[in-house]
Amino acid sequence: MNALTIKDPADLLSFIGHTLGFWPKESLVCITLDKGKVGATLRIDLPRHPGTELPYARTVSSYLTSDTSTTSIVFALYTSHHSEPGRPKPHAATIAALTGVLAENGITIRDGIFVGDDTYSPYDTEPGQDISTTEYSRVNAEFIYRGSTIEPTNQIILPTPTHEADHATAVEICMLTIRALAPHQAALQASQLWTNMLDSNDFPSDEDCAALIANFQFPHIRDRLMADIPGIDEPPQHILFAQTETAPKWSRIEWAQQLLLHAYTRTSPQHAAPILTTIGYINWWEGRGSKAHQYMQLALDTDPGYRFARLTDHMLGAGIIAGWNTNKTTAYKARLDMP
Repeated sequence: MNALTIKDPADLLSFIGHTLGFWPKESLVCITLDKGKVGATLRIDLPRHPGTELPYARTVSSYLTSDTSTTSIVFALYTSHHSEPGRPKPHAATIAALTGVLAENGITIRDGIFVGDDTYSPYDTEPGQDISTTEYSRVNAEFIYRGSTIEPTNQIILPTPTHEADHATAVEICMLTIRALAPHQAALQASQLWTNMLDSNDFPSDEDCAALIANFQFPHIRDRLMADIPGIDEPPQHILFAQTETAPKWSRIEWAQQLLLHAYTRTSPQHAAPILTTIGYINWWEGRGSKAHQYMQLALDTDPGYRFARLTDHMLGAGIIAGWNTNKTTAYKARLDMP
């Protein structure tokens, strides 16, 4: 594909929308630059309480400086709070704190955009251009030509599960079979089934889906299957926490997510939490922290006691990012989306 050139604010906002896949709300988006070339894209919720600007700026800086080649950034601040002539912009204290913290790390802010509900403008001027003008930017046209779209929000929409009684019964029968096996044998058998699915181009049969869902109900098997996803021959604990030297096979990870969503449509509520949690964990690998959080909440809605979902959600809440996303050679599309 031809390289894209960002020439004006409309181009930049289009780039952000297509890179994230949705139009941000109450968010700060930062894009790292190195010698004029775009690096990572970070979206993070704006601080909700006065007085937290400096800790917030340090958190943002810690994400941005993980790209060691960064020399400057551009940002876009999205908010429904109105900018009034002659008064400081909403979240001006946040931008001031961020400017200072980044300067301590040798990073400058090259430019910024203030984005309201209906208009946008360079950060240091009054609102001017209508948001709708971004639809006519050259970058937006190029992304649309490539098949990209911008969703209005980041809210996930799950496919509708069938909730057929036969599916739940099939999973329970498979679980009885798994319990009858030695733990290592059950994990090996599950890994072989899962690897065959990952290597295939077709969705599995309902029978294999039931077996997959059943396998994910057992924590030791679930962890083995999750470690199989990225296609990396390194210690499982390194893979699960995205701390490998080898880059993951992102197309394989994307296919795993599709397989798990397909399996979800054949789950019953009592079996859904491990599947939803694993999908959320994949989103964490991909740098989609806010979506990962949504999946954890959905998992906990089906099973409030599901410990893996709760622990993973605590990890997300602590702002921990997957190790792969701290290196642009291993990161998923160089994007971070944190709650």
